[in-house]
Amino acid sequence: MERRTTEPRPGWQQTVEEQGCIYPLTRYPDGSLRPYWDESAYYVFSLPEVEALEEVVEELHRMCLAAAEHIVTAGRFADLGITDPRVVRAVTEAWHRRAELPSVYARFDLRYDGTGPAKLLEYNADTPTSLVEAASPQWFWMEAGFPGADQWNSLHERLIDAWKKQSALLPPGSPLYFANSEADELGEDLMTVAYLKETAEQAGLATEWISMEEIGWDRLSGRFVDGKLRFIRSIFKLYPWEWLTTDRFADHVLDTLDNGGGTGTTLWIEPAWKMLLSNKALLAILWELYPGHPNLLPAYLDGPREMARTTGYVAKPLLGREGAGVTIHRPGTEAVEPTEPCCYQELAPLPDFDGNRVVLGAWVVENESAGLGIRESSGLVTDEYARFLPHVIL
Repeated sequence: MERRTTEPRPGWQQTVEEQGCIYPLTRYPDGSLRPYWDESAYYVFSLPEVEALEEVVEELHRMCLAAAEHIVTAGRFADLGITDPRVVRAVTEAWHRRAELPSVYARFDLRYDGTGPAKLLEYNADTPTSLVEAASPQWFWMEAGFPGADQWNSLHERLIDAWKKQSALLPPGSPLYFANSEADELGEDLMTVAYLKETAEQAGLATEWISMEEIGWDRLSGRFVDGKLRFIRSIFKLYPWEWLTTDRFADHVLDTLDNGGGTGTTLWIEPAWKMLLSNKALLAILWELYPGHPNLLPAYLDGPREMARTTGYVAKPLLGREGAGVTIHRPGTEAVEPTEPCCYQELAPLPDFDGNRVVLGAWVVENESAGLGIRESSGLVTDEYARFLPHVIL
């Protein structure tokens, strides 16, 4: 793994916007605009290195599924902050019927510097973004600058194959809706959903577009409907399950939930059992089940334990996106009581490449490794000001 600098292509911004990355710039607090898509540098990997990382990703995914099974069978939902009995029942049923429920994609965030074993930082298996830039502009960047080279990137083909395989699980005779929230100001959620909709269409599925705010409730039939009062039988949503089960329509969601087997009226993708994998409590449960595993960091739910005086730790709220609420605690510093339930994970500072802190976003489609997206930040927390850099296998 090596970071190399290069000159951005002339007209790069227009190029990547046309390829689906309509948010190539990030506005900073001082009002300045700086590249989010950053091709002033790129990362190089060897083929054996990527093959080894692929094996790590698939092993971690298997471990996460085993951890989900443990949470369900041991009834440890309270450790994840899931205390509503109806939500517990919905997640449990979804887990037991998971073979009947479409599940498409997820993203691991890994710490890796090219020398030691990759370490799991977290797993977003419900609403991961940065998919568009990883699948499309990154691939075309490689073809333009490194013809004949390769990339850890089979996202597009695997997504199409996934929709083809799982089309049999969708309710017949109705389109698959795709939705994100209108609160998305940058367009990242919008384009992620648009890209997934495109891959579903290429797989032969009939699709429709709707925003979460446009979903209606028909009191007479007791069903969710679109603007033309058509029943919504299946829908992919880039909208976290913890919102879906707590907002003002939560009762309707749970009353009409199709968890496989033809029950209920609305099938939601990703399924409800993905709540088990997108919760930071998963990190502590993994460490409990696989203590000392080379690809895991020590993590606990009851406090930082010995990490407070030895390695330092990171306090991560159980739910959150883009580093929100994450705090870093160096060894020996005074502990600050968090205001919400947290997972306490050993501090493993992100690798420093020429002053840039890097995290690998390793994609899983269905149950297989499918690609890589790299984000850089100036600090130790990968937040909304992170930059996306392309990579190549040489």
